[in-house]
Amino acid sequence: MLENYINNTKEEMILKLQELIQIPSVYTESKNPLMPFGENANKALEYMLHLGNTLGFRTKNIDGYCGYIEFGEGEELLGIIGHLDVVPSGDNWTYPPFSATIFDNKIYGRGAIDDKGPVIASLYAMKYVLDNCKINKRVRLILGLNEENSWKCIHYYKAHEESPTIGFSPDADFPCIYAEKSILTPYFSMEYSTQNAPITIQEMDCNHNAINVVPKICSTILKIDSSMIMEDFIKNIKRIIEQYDFDIDIYKLNDEEVKLTSHGVGAHAAHPDLGVNAISRLLVVLDGVFKTYHISIELLDFFTKYIHTEYDGKCLGINYKDESGTLTLNVGKVSLENNILKIGLNLRIPIHTPIEVVETKFLDYLSDYKTITYKKASSNPALYIPKDNYLVKTLCDIYNEEANSYLEPISIGGATYARAFDNCVSFGANLPGQKDMCHQTDEFISIDNLLFACRVYAKAICELGK
Repeated sequence: MLENYINNTKEEMILKLQELIQIPSVYTESKNPLMPFGENANKALEYMLHLGNTLGFRTKNIDGYCGYIEFGEGEELLGIIGHLDVVPSGDNWTYPPFSATIFDNKIYGRGAIDDKGPVIASLYAMKYVLDNCKINKRVRLILGLNEENSWKCIHYYKAHEESPTIGFSPDADFPCIYAEKSILTPYFSMEYSTQNAPITIQEMDCNHNAINVVPKICSTILKIDSSMIMEDFIKNIKRIIEQYDFDIDIYKLNDEEVKLTSHGVGAHAAHPDLGVNAISRLLVVLDGVFKTYHISIELLDFFTKYIHTEYDGKCLGINYKDESGTLTLNVGKVSLENNILKIGLNLRIPIHTPIEVVETKFLDYLSDYKTITYKKASSNPALYIPKDNYLVKTLCDIYNEEANSYLEPISIGGATYARAFDNCVSFGANLPGQKDMCHQTDEFISIDNLLFACRVYAKAICELGK
């Protein structure tokens, strides 16, 4: 019966996912109180609520912050928590990022796997259960609009609506996630004066990058004193770049200004080893350039000494590691505005290492610098539910039965809405061994993956809804 439903609904699911991807629901600042995350995020929410209504569900728009689609009766609430916002698309896509192009049995587009595809799979799984299964709980698909930024949507939901008694977030990997690392997002800044300096930073351009994305491009413009020779200055920059073998272009703008553009490879900040950080490489080169001319910029010195080896967890002098993996660090932001030079980081911290331990290590190193200010922008505690917990075991067993496998639950560095609620874990929709395309150029979900996820979610809703 379920297989027939999937086959009969396949084309509709694909079409609805394409239409949803075609809404570029990237966060934008908004003064409209009914659209707090921008017009396109609101369009994505309204699209899903309308689709939910046409499929026979109850729906609610929660003041533009989020919404839900629901069916069933009972005191207990089974929650499925997803999000409709997406990170910026970036450049160099094979197909336009919001075209939802289908090629080679894949649907390409920003949000295809994170998280619009899994949300559509969840909704149609709910439709199957509504029409074919008897359950004893209400089932609610909660739709967030600010997951890729500050989670204001889910905080608003929790302040105004009922929390699930049990649930999952379709925003990670199969077979099931039992642990998610904690997250720390700190900023380091200093006043930057250009007075009487022979070399000055005129601008830094990487503000378009999201803090939880490994940046693929970053530029800066340097200005030299008129007494210096531009050709000699460029030779010194080339020497430093060649020393590190970085992909950084040099453009002479005029006799006093030169532009450096650093190229990297984008990836999710939870997996910085899958990318190449354009900001990190540019900052290391800048530190080398200024030190060549005996100019000290404390923030660059601090960065080069303690931060730039970001992949192995040893950037703070200690290899933090446990069953959930190592500490990882992404340099996601750099800016120069109003004479303030600022660097933003995004760290994923092993579940048994307190966030405060990492902060203390930063502050210890900063004690050697007089001009650098530390500020914690946000932090998110780890999620940990034992592997033998009923929810973890049930979801893992459902996946393994459908996939004919014997996989154990896993831990991840990513953060999902599962950690916002008690008795909730993340569950799919990335398949084991599949490259994680979240936040990457040419993001896609295979149609087979979409349909498989719908089958698994339908079985999970039936089982958890009993």
